[in-house]
Amino acid sequence: MTKAPLRVTITGAAGQIGYALLPRIASGQMFGPDQPVILQLLEIPVEKVMTALNGVAMELEDCAFPLLQDMVLTSEPDVAFKDANWCLLVGSKPRGPGMERGDLIRENGPIFTGQGRAINDHAASDVRVAVVGNPCNTNCLIAMNSAPDIPDERFSAMTRLDQNRAQAQLAAKAGVHTSAVKNTLIWGNHSATQVPDFVHATINGKSAAEVINDNDWLTTTFFETVQKRGAAIIAARGLSSAASAANGLIDHVRDLCNATPDGEWRSVCVKSDGSYGVPEGLISSFPVRADGKGGWEIVQGLELTPFLAEKLALSAAELSGERETVSGLLT
Repeated sequence: MTKAPLRVTITGAAGQIGYALLPRIASGQMFGPDQPVILQLLEIPVEKVMTALNGVAMELEDCAFPLLQDMVLTSEPDVAFKDANWCLLVGSKPRGPGMERGDLIRENGPIFTGQGRAINDHAASDVRVAVVGNPCNTNCLIAMNSAPDIPDERFSAMTRLDQNRAQAQLAAKAGVHTSAVKNTLIWGNHSATQVPDFVHATINGKSAAEVINDNDWLTTTFFETVQKRGAAIIAARGLSSAASAANGLIDHVRDLCNATPDGEWRSVCVKSDGSYGVPEGLISSFPVRADGKGGWEIVQGLELTPFLAEKLALSAAELSGERETVSGLLT
């Protein structure tokens, strides 16, 4: 029997990430090769942008994807989130010249308040939400607090891109394929304070730190390369990460939809329960395991070295400061 289609809402669908993301969803790479989808594409009500969205939809039509059942193109959140099973909040206002992170947070906050309310009022009863638009942790917090009827555990933000970046850096340093590296992990905020964990990662089943055996590189070059990779890509191509961000979101959703292999975990930003000293209620990246049935849990019992614990405390403090900045939007 053919599966019922999933309704997947993507915000900022005409943007660069959306352009890289949509064909991969429509081809089955996110939800599986036998799962039909209906794409509900939301953009801002600007003629030029909506025209571009129409062009993206034309290309999707021209691909003749067997799994793509229908598309909805709209600038109305109530329409875009109607009966949605998954909401991928990709669109957000980018940081402009001279804009501080706090300014960006205040600019984007009302967008995610409105989207959270629309999801609460119009999405399907089993809806799940993944936030990519930066600052994604705090935008996720805002959307979650604006959707009181939806369980908090249905909301997540993405650090899977950062996990992939860390995995690639460790593999390159060790001279192995990325598939040899397991359990790379990102703690804290998706920002320049994020904490790429080299202590718990493994390379061919052995401690990555022992295989590489270069603590100075691990605590400086590796750490800073992962933290600043997004900025480095902007400097190199003049634009933000798009293909890698779309790929990270594909991985993120698959990580939550499928059971995590035994002995492994994935980096996911979820609501903190106080684990590892991260204040309760913040949206922070943790090691997470999914059960394949819609549930997940934060992996417990990992020992943080003094170096990692200090860095995580700094990232958590940044998240607390961001929460304070948007406190007026949190209901």
